[in-house]
Amino acid sequence: MLSRENIDNKYKWNLSDIYANWESWEKDLENLKEIIKEIPTFETSITTDEKKFIELIKLEEKIQRMIDKLYLYPYMLRDLDSKDVVAAEKMQIIEHIYSEYSVISSWIVPKILEIPKETMDKWIERNPELREHRFGLNELYRLREHVLDKDKEKLLSYFSQYMGAVNDIYDELSISDIKWNEVELSNGEKVQVTNAMYSKILEENKCQADRKKAFEALYNSYFINRNTYAAIYRGQIQRDVAGMKAKNYKSTLERALESNNIPVDVYLNLIGSAKENSAPLKKYIELRKKYLGISEYHYYDNQIKIVDYKKEFTYENAKDIVLESVLPLGKEYQNNLSTAISEGWLDVFETPNKRSGAYSLNIYDVHPYMLLNFNGTLDSVFTLAHELGHTLHSMYSTKHQPYATHDYTIFVAEVASTFNEKLLLDHMLKISTDKNERIALIEEAIGNIVGTYYLQSLFANYEYEAYKLVENGTPITADTLDKIMDRLFKEYFGEELTMDELQKIIWARIPHFFNSPYYVYQYATSFSASSKLYDKITNEKYSEAERKESLEKYLNLLKSGGNDFPINQLKDAGVNLLEKENFEAVAMELSRLTELLENELNK
Repeated sequence: MLSRENIDNKYKWNLSDIYANWESWEKDLENLKEIIKEIPTFETSITTDEKKFIELIKLEEKIQRMIDKLYLYPYMLRDLDSKDVVAAEKMQIIEHIYSEYSVISSWIVPKILEIPKETMDKWIERNPELREHRFGLNELYRLREHVLDKDKEKLLSYFSQYMGAVNDIYDELSISDIKWNEVELSNGEKVQVTNAMYSKILEENKCQADRKKAFEALYNSYFINRNTYAAIYRGQIQRDVAGMKAKNYKSTLERALESNNIPVDVYLNLIGSAKENSAPLKKYIELRKKYLGISEYHYYDNQIKIVDYKKEFTYENAKDIVLESVLPLGKEYQNNLSTAISEGWLDVFETPNKRSGAYSLNIYDVHPYMLLNFNGTLDSVFTLAHELGHTLHSMYSTKHQPYATHDYTIFVAEVASTFNEKLLLDHMLKISTDKNERIALIEEAIGNIVGTYYLQSLFANYEYEAYKLVENGTPITADTLDKIMDRLFKEYFGEELTMDELQKIIWARIPHFFNSPYYVYQYATSFSASSKLYDKITNEKYSEAERKESLEKYLNLLKSGGNDFPINQLKDAGVNLLEKENFEAVAMELSRLTELLENELNK
């Protein structure tokens, strides 16, 4: 693991694009405090005075854009170093101010809903300033049954700052206070098993005993606090169930989906279809077990390549490969990606106390930022392509949408990222002349299906069941959560997978469960959608004119931000996720690739 001081600046975030220093941040903070004081002055006038209403809408947007920067600056600094005390303190300050703002502004939505819908429609038509807010304002009226009266909304707003406490505790326990274990590998090398090192060993080390050591070392880092993790998760679900009841929803799932007008059937169809069509997954595990030559197949055997493929990629090499791979989306897209990988937008390498994993976030008034933990593996090259998909999506939506509708939903977000992974795979297969690399790439494609579709569907199934227990008044403990995972892994992966006791606690190391409930299913739905779109754009069974039209629709999807419901946006692009066949097609693709892999192995 490198120290930040020893990494060239071109591989690190340039956060001065947000604020030059803490003094600039403080100045903006003081400005925000003054602006927020203006909010109560509008309460008595907006239902009858459209000019005052417009002023309020503009003021709200100004405040939100300031909060975006004020919050994300310390947030990102903490992600670079979870022990940054100054950043932690600043985050608490802005969270407190945001909580106060929530209280001060809690009257706004109930008050807006006192304006007759017909009147609001006329105001929007008469005023260009309101037209870009049309979608958001219409949403208020659609969801009005879940809006409480002014006093109740104000009461709930007092608790907003504390609603995220369980998530903060999880982050501290799993990032700041986690103790990584050291193991000695079969070659005598001693390594500290962090999340990034764990992935590297699982992807590259052909010795199953070493993979087992790494697995036990990593999972024991979580197991030692399993009851604490369970208590955190229980508190989170109880919080969400309370919010569900307070806002008049039938279930936590309905509440999670309703904000984007996604039918519950989409979620249930996904987990039902993935489980019903898990035969190809079980067959693939059986094939891997055979060609890896192991008597027992464990979860920690999922990432190792069947063939001896240990190629390491430099970050510079990875950038070039990804840049070349996106050419089918046009020269403009490629040029935009070249901008995205310029200096200051990415933080590339793992460093002490840095957040694990990878993400892309966008600041409308600055630019997107990407966090990576690049380790030179093939998987890290695909992660780069994935996050750049998000970043390009953000660049297109920022350019073509006003602030009010620039923020695309999570439901659509993973389409762009998984689409880029498919481009990378096809590109690398075309340029590769090495048989082992080709086999490794086919495995990478299959791994994407397993990890992005089946595993995320399994995780979505887990969340659905865990939340249902609390909704029905059933107690949950670490043992309860372990049992759900144990059963689901057996249902999805079959008897060929030997379930280790430690594997059952995987729920404790999935940040999305704690920070973004009901998030992971969208990886699977988006993967299904991007597969359909990719086929329409690249498959030569379609005419050139049809492929060109599909490409234009796809780019329009990226440009549309959040200006419509995600189901409608995908439908306009050419995919209807209410049709179950989109999910079944993923299982068929896994069967095809498994057969192709077996043929390559037998050559």
